[in-house]
Amino acid sequence: MAPASYIEDTKDEHLHVENAFYDRGYVPDTPEEKKLVRKIDIRMLPMLWVMYILNYIDRTNIGNARIAGMATDLSMSSTDYSTALSIFFVGYLLNEIPSNMILSRSKPSYFLPATMFTWGCLTIAAVGVNSTGGLIALRFFLGIIEAGFFPGVMFLMSCWYKPFELAKRLAIFYTASLMSGAFGGLLAGAITGNMDMVGGVRGWKWLFVVEGIATVVLAVVAVFVLPDFPHSTNGLTTEERALAILRLVTADTQGTPLTHKQAFLQAMKDKKTWILTVGYMGLTSAGTISYFFPTLMVSLGYSGTQANLMTAPIYVCCLVVCVAVGFSSDRFNEKPYHIAGCAVVSAISFLVTAFVSNSALRYTFIVFGGAGIWSAVPLFLSYALQNFTNREQRAVSIATINGLGNLASVYGSYIWPAASGPKFIQGFCCTTAFVLVGGAATLFNRWMVGDLSIRTAEQDAADEYARNTSTAHPDQKVEKMDV
Repeated sequence: MAPASYIEDTKDEHLHVENAFYDRGYVPDTPEEKKLVRKIDIRMLPMLWVMYILNYIDRTNIGNARIAGMATDLSMSSTDYSTALSIFFVGYLLNEIPSNMILSRSKPSYFLPATMFTWGCLTIAAVGVNSTGGLIALRFFLGIIEAGFFPGVMFLMSCWYKPFELAKRLAIFYTASLMSGAFGGLLAGAITGNMDMVGGVRGWKWLFVVEGIATVVLAVVAVFVLPDFPHSTNGLTTEERALAILRLVTADTQGTPLTHKQAFLQAMKDKKTWILTVGYMGLTSAGTISYFFPTLMVSLGYSGTQANLMTAPIYVCCLVVCVAVGFSSDRFNEKPYHIAGCAVVSAISFLVTAFVSNSALRYTFIVFGGAGIWSAVPLFLSYALQNFTNREQRAVSIATINGLGNLASVYGSYIWPAASGPKFIQGFCCTTAFVLVGGAATLFNRWMVGDLSIRTAEQDAADEYARNTSTAHPDQKVEKMDV
């Protein structure tokens, strides 16, 4: 989350405006605050959602390219393909924390689009790849560049939303990855099926070119749409900027601000960081099945363009279930048991898939298994945010959880060797174990820290008291908090 120095600098720069709000006192849920949140939502969420769609497409289109002729043209073995997948996450881990550090000292409206523009150019560059080594090198640098996007988005959203506002919006943002899976399969089928050898270029290369160009164009548009931080963004009045700052400062539950070194050491010593890291590693390892969906469709009897198209319904179903589970979690103000429930459904589904032979039945349970994974992941991330009340430590802990969690995809990419097809028992059994680790780690953390929803209920009661006090006594102020 935003460092204490950022809040201090913000206070100094806008002290004359903030004093007016301090004199009034901060009252939650005023019409002015609701209007501000709606304004932030409209400006930020749709653009970030579309950007994430292209981010996920550019990351996972290698699976569609593989069955469209890339593996044959580059003489790739099953191990070569797994290496091309896993090397991406090596670069991703190396640059995730440095990217967030750069973002915190730059303008998000420039940094995030610049990151997107660069990975779009790298995607287009795949047209020049003619060997397995070239593909692996390209994937490594693509991982380095894309590392700045997802944690950067989490950081930016945390600078605008209160903790209990962030979970729902993060879940909505995450559905973009599911939409990209559905749209990506349809797009891949259309491009590789209709553009093969156009201009003498193979269809799988056109796939990278077309999607890369779309990414570059959207990156340019994003520069003019995305906001920066509350104290520096344009499009807000001076009063709106001050309110955006004060509502986050008032909602913050941390004590003494920590230096970067103190936050790092505190995060490393906190058991929750490592328990949740293990849980997220389990879920992301299970999630590597998405890179093999086209291959699994081939094992079910589909081929070529049809195999790519058959991946789309999987993601559509996952999106619907993810949203439904997210609303259920908010309705009951509970996350750990929802996460564990999704893990169990996914585990049962993959076990059934591994040991039955009927293609229609296997396809159905692949859908159920995927829905379990991608319903659990956004819930897990929002649950992880709840576990760290200090802003500086939260930044380090979440970066660690997300970074090491994605590193799990390195070994997760090797559990689906071509030799294990068409049943892929090894892959489905390992995925079952991974998703159960994610659910078990979540429940263990819940047992260790207790019910975090109790703290949220207390905060809601305090906000309600503040609103009632303000209504009953218009001249009475809610006590201001030190920044």
